[in-house]
Amino acid sequence: MPKYSVNQIFKQAYRSYDQSHPLPDYKRDAAHSMMVCRTSTLGGHVQGCPDGHFNRVWYNSCKHRTCPQCAHLQVQQWLEKQKARLLKCPHFHVIFTIPYQLRFLLHMNFKLLAGILLICSRDTIFTLCLNPKRLGAKPGIIAAFHSWMKTQAIHPHAHCLVSGGALNEAGEWAPVKGLYLFPFEAARDIFRGKMNDALKKAFEKGELVLPPDMSSQQFINLLNKLGRKKWNVKILKKYRHGNGVATYLARYLRGGPISNYRIKKVTETHVVFDCGREKLKLMTLPIDEFIERFLYHVPPPHAVLVRSYGLYAQTKKDNLNIARRALGQDRVGFPRKVIWQDVIKKTAPDKTICPTCGKPLIVTRVIPPFCRETKMNSPPGTHGMIICGLH
Repeated sequence: MPKYSVNQIFKQAYRSYDQSHPLPDYKRDAAHSMMVCRTSTLGGHVQGCPDGHFNRVWYNSCKHRTCPQCAHLQVQQWLEKQKARLLKCPHFHVIFTIPYQLRFLLHMNFKLLAGILLICSRDTIFTLCLNPKRLGAKPGIIAAFHSWMKTQAIHPHAHCLVSGGALNEAGEWAPVKGLYLFPFEAARDIFRGKMNDALKKAFEKGELVLPPDMSSQQFINLLNKLGRKKWNVKILKKYRHGNGVATYLARYLRGGPISNYRIKKVTETHVVFDCGREKLKLMTLPIDEFIERFLYHVPPPHAVLVRSYGLYAQTKKDNLNIARRALGQDRVGFPRKVIWQDVIKKTAPDKTICPTCGKPLIVTRVIPPFCRETKMNSPPGTHGMIICGLH
């Protein structure tokens, strides 16, 4: 278990932070969820040895999508579903990034910007793959929107897992030839054009919200200027299978912008965490700034940040099964749902048995949550919620 956690940081400093930082309710609710996660507030159950040698209390998880403490189960459930439908062929990892000059748009347009980025990433891939000189068809895509970088700073980008082939008009499998899916220069230019066009249309329709100090003309001028710049599109060499990229995407689907294992030290005033990629690189932030950066990446309710397209689209199951048959695979099945007991047995098998006699532990008592309705700000972020906890 990691020594420090995001949950502990919020318990220590969020109440003070909340008094001086106005936040929308959904972010305050996220903070509250993390503060009560795996505490008696949410209830739980007691596991014990059937012969009475040992007892252990398990408190319930908050299951909030940005809580790093309880994201593992949901991540494993999603990953198993994806692995069950991945095509047995090489896959590519393509990353589309919004220029830093447009990052400010995320603050007031989180869902809109995420949707535009995912759609423009999809359309860029389809445009290039539909070229008869390449695939001449649409591959399968699983795309995920991320809003952060390792320092937790704002960095909107989309990770796309792309199948290394597609079904042609004859219903035959057409594989990608070569190490790369397509030239990054072409992808960069097409992506830039599609994003610029989509942002202008969203602005003209009144869907895009600008900062108070930016005029309409300033925004259009910025888009025109960026239309002459080089945008960041990264196309990695093909992987023998899609499992590796799917596992990478799964890590960032839930749990927020930082895992507890990356937090190295917490004091009364500062947080030290690892922001390196391959080597350890420590960064120190004031604790209020750490909380602010973390909460910035809490998505608004009903934000869809992962989407499937082409052969992997939910509406294209028949085509996916045809492609699987062409690759010697069975039809897409339904994997057994991963439950928390599976995770415990895999990650900490010693916690499932009695340390004295070795017999499997059983549930001996359910701990009900304590519920009281509140409309107050205690604890912060609970407007109109039901607060649950033990007396």
